[in-house]
Amino acid sequence: MDRLLSMELFVAVVDKGSFTAAADAHRLSQPMVGKHIAALEARLGGKLLVRTTRRQQLTELGQHYYQRCRAILADLAAADDAAALLREQPRGVLRVNASVTFGTLRLAPLLAEFMARYPEIGVELELSDQLVDLVAEGYDAVFRIGHLADSGLVARRLKPYRMMIAASPAYLARRGRPETPEQLAEHDCLGFSRWRRDDGWDALARLHAAQIPSSRFQCNQGQALRQMALAGAGIVLQAETLLADDVAAERLVSLLDGYLPEAKPMHLLYPADRQPLPKLRVFVDFIIERLGEL
Repeated sequence: MDRLLSMELFVAVVDKGSFTAAADAHRLSQPMVGKHIAALEARLGGKLLVRTTRRQQLTELGQHYYQRCRAILADLAAADDAAALLREQPRGVLRVNASVTFGTLRLAPLLAEFMARYPEIGVELELSDQLVDLVAEGYDAVFRIGHLADSGLVARRLKPYRMMIAASPAYLARRGRPETPEQLAEHDCLGFSRWRRDDGWDALARLHAAQIPSSRFQCNQGQALRQMALAGAGIVLQAETLLADDVAAERLVSLLDGYLPEAKPMHLLYPADRQPLPKLRVFVDFIIERLGEL
């Protein structure tokens, strides 16, 4: 027997006053309603109803069970209503993951605009340069930089993630301006310790068969490397998102524009669902509107 249906029928029998009325309301036969009530009584090990030819009365067990059944069914109805509401309107909390630099400088300002547009949606943004498992860690969407492995997730292509090389005017006045990657051997190239072997200065060196010495300064945070470059400590290779404002304000000078590593692909990933919740649907549409490839 369907336990939930049995509970619904028991409440209906009490509320409507008879097995016949409960059977009619659920489009079942009266004997079938009796079987459901009997199944409950067998499970509970006691009578729920005392029945006579004219009327029925709740036992003490039945009275307690009836109250609990009504509360459970009300909670289930409320859960169904809440789920239906989530399906109808963009609301709820989105859990999103992105890299530290992109998330801080590019995504966070967009999320402020997104939340102003959809006031019933909250966002929980987690920033990390480590690869996360969207499904296992409970994210609604993640932004991923680089080539993708086959994951079964929906991947929407965004504008490529471009890099930039820059140094301060003071550094260039002191050390000279490199015009080719080979000339970087004579400079202090600030190192990003989270780069893999196929990234950063190593990628540039291989691409142009240049010798780029290891930096005396290594750091795992792009903002710290930016600050070192602003202080005249060396040449920085970081995301365009991180350095573009400083170049525009002439605090840094863009270098070797014709020798930059190839821009990395970037995607927004989210689970495949034929009917995604409105909160995710409008988020994806918003991100594609603002960051999607033209």
